[in-house]
Amino acid sequence: MHRKLIPAAVAAAFAVLSVHPAIAAPAPAAAMQQPTTQLPRGVAPTHYDVSITPDAKAGTFAGHVVVDLTVQAPTATITLNALDVKFSAATLTPAAGGTAQSAQVVVDANAQTATFTFAQPIAKGAYKLALDYTGTIGTQAVGLFSLDYDSPQGKQRALYTQFENSDARRMIPSWDEPAYKATFALSAVVPTGQMAVSNMPITKEEDLGGGKTRVTFAATPKMSTYLLFFGLGDFERARMTVDGVELGVVTRKGGAAQAQFALDSSKVVLREYNDYFGVRYPLPKLDNVAGPGRSQFFGAMENWGAIFTFEYAMLVDPSFSTQADRQEVFATAAHEMAHQWFGDLVTMSWWDDLWLNEGFASWMEGRTTARLHPEWNTALEAVNSRDGAMYRDALATTHPIVQHIQTVEQASQAFDAITYQKGEAVIRMLEGYVGENAWRSGVRAYMKAHAYGNTVSDDLWRSVEKAARKPITAIAHDFTLQPGVPLIRVEDVSCKNGATVVKLAQGEYSRDQPDKKPLSWRVPVIAQTLGSGKQGRAIVTGGKGAITLPGCGGAVVVNAGQSGYYRTLYAPKQFAELASGFDKLAPVDQIGMLVDSWALGLAGMQNAASFLDLAAATPLSADPQVWRRIARVFSNIHGLYNGDPARQKRFDNYAIARLAPVMAQVGWITRPGEATPIANLRESLITTLGELGDPTVVGEARRRYAASGSDPEAVPGPLRKVILAVVAQHADAPTWDKLHAAAVAEKTPLIKDRLYEMLAAAEDKALAQRALDLALTDEPGATNSAGMLARVAENHPDMAYDFAIKHIEQVNARVDATSRSRYFPRLAYGSYDPAMIAKLNEYAGANLAPTSRGDVATAIAAIRDRIKVRSERLPQIDAWLASHSAD
Repeated sequence: MHRKLIPAAVAAAFAVLSVHPAIAAPAPAAAMQQPTTQLPRGVAPTHYDVSITPDAKAGTFAGHVVVDLTVQAPTATITLNALDVKFSAATLTPAAGGTAQSAQVVVDANAQTATFTFAQPIAKGAYKLALDYTGTIGTQAVGLFSLDYDSPQGKQRALYTQFENSDARRMIPSWDEPAYKATFALSAVVPTGQMAVSNMPITKEEDLGGGKTRVTFAATPKMSTYLLFFGLGDFERARMTVDGVELGVVTRKGGAAQAQFALDSSKVVLREYNDYFGVRYPLPKLDNVAGPGRSQFFGAMENWGAIFTFEYAMLVDPSFSTQADRQEVFATAAHEMAHQWFGDLVTMSWWDDLWLNEGFASWMEGRTTARLHPEWNTALEAVNSRDGAMYRDALATTHPIVQHIQTVEQASQAFDAITYQKGEAVIRMLEGYVGENAWRSGVRAYMKAHAYGNTVSDDLWRSVEKAARKPITAIAHDFTLQPGVPLIRVEDVSCKNGATVVKLAQGEYSRDQPDKKPLSWRVPVIAQTLGSGKQGRAIVTGGKGAITLPGCGGAVVVNAGQSGYYRTLYAPKQFAELASGFDKLAPVDQIGMLVDSWALGLAGMQNAASFLDLAAATPLSADPQVWRRIARVFSNIHGLYNGDPARQKRFDNYAIARLAPVMAQVGWITRPGEATPIANLRESLITTLGELGDPTVVGEARRRYAASGSDPEAVPGPLRKVILAVVAQHADAPTWDKLHAAAVAEKTPLIKDRLYEMLAAAEDKALAQRALDLALTDEPGATNSAGMLARVAENHPDMAYDFAIKHIEQVNARVDATSRSRYFPRLAYGSYDPAMIAKLNEYAGANLAPTSRGDVATAIAAIRDRIKVRSERLPQIDAWLASHSAD
């Protein structure tokens, strides 16, 4: 599942589970990794024969399922998962034949179960459970749902499914847990002429008359319920055959051409993964299905053989898409296709080990994008991803990567920065420790040993350790079974006997617990002498360590290459030496120093203005991604000054003066032979300078927008989105009305959805209120409303939160059920008002179970941290600006 959905203001830090207090030491591996079930043990399915008849117009469906199951011990009842379905018949028949028993059905909506009680006890053996039932088709992306969209032929409605983590039970009464793997045979009665898509190819189409057709799909391999997929609509499909597998893209009619890049990307990724995993993709086909709209929970889902992806993360429209969009499409395909092995073929036993799916797929996404598109230079993005995880991981409300999940809602909330980004970063560190070839050999052995089965984290560690012949389990446990971010202090650098000796100490990086006793990690550390390229390695154990480097002289970079999951705090002398030679650092280490200096400054571990020292030392010729990072932090500092216009203006003037020469060097127009990362830098600079209110950039964006009606070249496709965003942010009422009219008139869902989001970006409070009001009408589309409110919250968090609470029932109807417990605190996350803390506690007390309040706790922690930063850290920025006013 792809999760890059959080607004920029909340970016890498949000989407969290329940509160997990800091742990003094790792829990025993066995205790953390026991397979779990919420269902009674003793009955297990082996095969589902499912038939559904959807009525898209009415928003209902009829279902019939026959489950082949094994009763392992005599019982009088069978309990499975079911939610929002009504049963009309239930019978149990011995598999070998015999008398069928009818059942009495008791549905427990809170437990999301249905229990079938039989007059006669059921003996041990094999049976068939036949169920007839009806259910509803929702308008948000859970269970079987519909998406409405505009087309040249008028309004259209398509159906899709979204079952992860626990929503297959909304369409199929089932053992809806990952360890209950079974095969599935699906058939559906659909309108003749519409295309039906599932995990496997169609084996039979039967005309039933009356405009109906029965479509039957081949049986799936053994898999978990959450991976089943069904789609239906006025679709078209492009296809190609690669290594014996039929690759396809399925879109609304007229959209296949925009999916060609995704199809071409899938081709090269499939070949890469067939080689990397050492196990060929096992299904006969692999479709990527594009749907209009969006979800607040996910961007794409790895259904085996039928990946679902929202259009914004799959389609490329030359009139609107940026280079960053193309890279995101490739990354999404790489992520979801990695799941076809890591998650689908081999699945975690329970949601405790969700990171085995998501952390690994995130790591493969980054590795594969960097390997297959080196011209994009995306390898440096790994540092930004790691930084996002650390921001979240440094709060007291964090949790271990391997976390105990007790409820469905907790499982939904586990899709967060710790599971994804920290999981990815820890894998990168461990691969660097054992070596690329040993890691791959371990992964290949793991795949072969556990194909079509379920695993826990230690299964992977054992496999890699055996292949590498190098102990990693203890290190892996330190980083996955306890929360938090190690801090490596560079205490001293000295020359002894012709060698450089670097003394290190391990602490803990914490944002909100300055007096916390540090946890202990075994930390793999790499150091390098600046300019020489000579490296040394060590494991910092028991809080102390040292690295010896050949030769003497030159500053020392710790975490060289930035593969380690830790913050690096240099003694003032060492920091000054690196700052003076900042232009000589490798780009990845420049970004590493930038993110660490800013993070440590926010936490009060060094002067917050140390980041500005590094930004001032950055040459114009620095890597585009270094400048993108500087621009991102400038935007963050700008936001910290909100509500204090005089101080904010002083900082903005400095930031604009620092970025303007970079913008002048990049320019507005793509140059022949321009390196790809320049396009992304151009977009970032226009966005940031627009946020800072740079009159030159804002004026140029407005000029181009005004000229676009008569001059098609005024707003080129790759810049259309960013130019419109600047215009929307600084819109007055007539401009907002013009953008609104364009959104109403637009017929391409990919563009229409984004235009409605832009309407919510206005800094003007009156226009922001109009966007809030518009969001709760039917006009933007059922799946765009929640995104509009979230976009308003980026500039006006208190306004958006108060509005959403006032209209809570309407908002809940427009938010995925899986997202509701986290959606409202996410709106409040960017607030600076202490009164918001009481509001969030009141919301939690009235609406959330005690086990489901982690996002509220995280939002409160972030608000408190932001208030502290404004009072204690911004004065350091003010002092730096005053002392550098002549620069």
